[in-house]
Amino acid sequence: MAKYLISFPSAAMLVPADELEAVGHAARAVIEESKAAGVYVFAGGINESVPPVLVSADGTTQESGYPWAPPLNGGFTVLELPSRDEAIAWAARIAKACRCSQELRVFQFDPQS
Repeated sequence: MAKYLISFPSAAMLVPADELEAVGHAARAVIEESKAAGVYVFAGGINESVPPVLVSADGTTQESGYPWAPPLNGGFTVLELPSRDEAIAWAARIAKACRCSQELRVFQFDPQS
């Protein structure tokens, strides 16, 4: 089975403030369903109030991400599933709950990890 990343950037979630609570309940319900199905690995969101730290190969740090890359933010779910079709189905459930499109990516398997 492969692990799939289902994610969205913060800017994609255009939900009126008075609907955020309902979206949160719906999203948590899908996560609970994934746990009950035994496919849940991890879920969460980037804490955007804490700035990223870029750590170089020599160990020096600076408070930023890669200057040339788009910011990394939003919500993420990792599920372990037997097929891409099943991953698409779960991504659709998450998209419906969050009321925004989701990106689906597969992790490459590293047998030494």
